[in-house]
Amino acid sequence: QVQLVESGGGLVQAGGSLRLSCAASGSTLSINAMGWHRQAPGKQRELVADISSSGSTNYADSVKGRFTISRDNAKNTVYLQMNSLKSEDTAGYYCKAISHGFLGYWGRGTQVTVSS
Repeated sequence: QVQLVESGGGLVQAGGSLRLSCAASGSTLSINAMGWHRQAPGKQRELVADISSSGSTNYADSVKGRFTISRDNAKNTVYLQMNSLKSEDTAGYYCKAISHGFLGYWGRGTQVTVSS
């Protein structure tokens, strides 16, 4: 069992930055990949970025060059640095962890609102 808690969301102006954090607890040794997804009202949840246990990363085209995902395995924490934020980045951001057995775990989300 893995528990994920996101933090760092808030209200920022377009062009600003935020850093989201996701702290994992429980059976953290079972975690393989971690990632961030987002969901705006009335829209499907979409992958923003993910990172493997070895540090390999993937990004959605819409955030590439602006967002950076990283992880600190010693702290069982994954981060999402978001720069040059746009209004269309407004969404609930959810942390996800995938176990080595391909089980998925979700955090409850943190809201990011970008004003213009």
